[in-house]
Amino acid sequence: MFPVTKGLIRNLSLLPLPLVAAAMAPSAVVRVYSTTTTSPASPSEASVKKVGTHNGSFHCDEALGCFMIRLSHKFSGADIVRTRDPKILGELDAVLDVGGVYDPDHDRYDHHQKGFEEVFGHGFNTKLSSAGLVYKHFGKEIIAKELNVDQDHPDVLRLFLAVYKSFMEAIDAVDNGINRYDTDQPPRYVNNTHLSSRVGRLNLDWIDPDQSQEKENEAFQLAMALAGKEFLQSVRFHARSWLPARSIVMQCLEERFKTDPSGEIMELKNFCPWKLHLFELEQEMKIEPLIKYVIYQDERGKQWRVQAVAVAPDRFENRKALPEQWRGLRDEELSKAAEIPGCVFVHMSGFIGGNQSYEGALSMARTALTL
Repeated sequence: MFPVTKGLIRNLSLLPLPLVAAAMAPSAVVRVYSTTTTSPASPSEASVKKVGTHNGSFHCDEALGCFMIRLSHKFSGADIVRTRDPKILGELDAVLDVGGVYDPDHDRYDHHQKGFEEVFGHGFNTKLSSAGLVYKHFGKEIIAKELNVDQDHPDVLRLFLAVYKSFMEAIDAVDNGINRYDTDQPPRYVNNTHLSSRVGRLNLDWIDPDQSQEKENEAFQLAMALAGKEFLQSVRFHARSWLPARSIVMQCLEERFKTDPSGEIMELKNFCPWKLHLFELEQEMKIEPLIKYVIYQDERGKQWRVQAVAVAPDRFENRKALPEQWRGLRDEELSKAAEIPGCVFVHMSGFIGGNQSYEGALSMARTALTL
């Protein structure tokens, strides 16, 4: 057995989102420790898989990678061994983010070596971190378990790609120092609230009186728990909310000409998160012309909304904002200006407006197309 420096045991089942069976007992108990030498293991200890990563300062990618690989059947319940000793690393069942080798056949997942250029594929070109490598090789298994289907089910691939796009790719990019935008201009503000930053802050502070290896390993477990919890939240969101919403938006797109002959107004018959799906499905379905307005019922106020579609998912500009002469007006004043009864409001930016009825909201969208 590798000598343990007072290894800490923490129960990850305390996390509020134990999504998949692999995240529960017995693999819910994770042992993180560092080693000084190699020595023979007892029979019971030898049966436990051991996943290695480096000691010292940690980042989000190896914390998340260690969490995810333990969700797999092969490494369920594995110990996490933190060391840079090549002899010890060579004896472990898997190694992440250290060792200078990427060899999935032998479960080696480092990305620091010269010449490493592995990407996720499927149209994604961001160089992978150790987390991205683990996800690339084990992500479908994790998602299939959550969906309770075989890995070759088409929904598995859809979620596999969606979770990478919305969650994993940012982890890879941040760890590899890849900027979001191709510009030399400095950012307008600092963002230290993303997951990689929050994981980084779990490292021991230089003013902490206890700088022991035991304390460092305890901090790494907290990092695994934080990164893993948010990964599982993303998987659950995509499985339970994103996937059903995609089907709704697709059906509404197919029926857009029934809403208006222009094909530029979509009625969202069942409210759901629609924006990302709309952009992706417009490309997949080769929609032309693009949707300018989406109308839907606000169940809380029993009113109808007409919302302008943005030019891109992460942009505030709209393809065609609601008319300037309507913006900032409300109720009777707005109804008079628009010559449409039942108007409630139009936002000052023109991105959204409201009407008391479906017919009124549709009339607002139709009129806006002509102005």
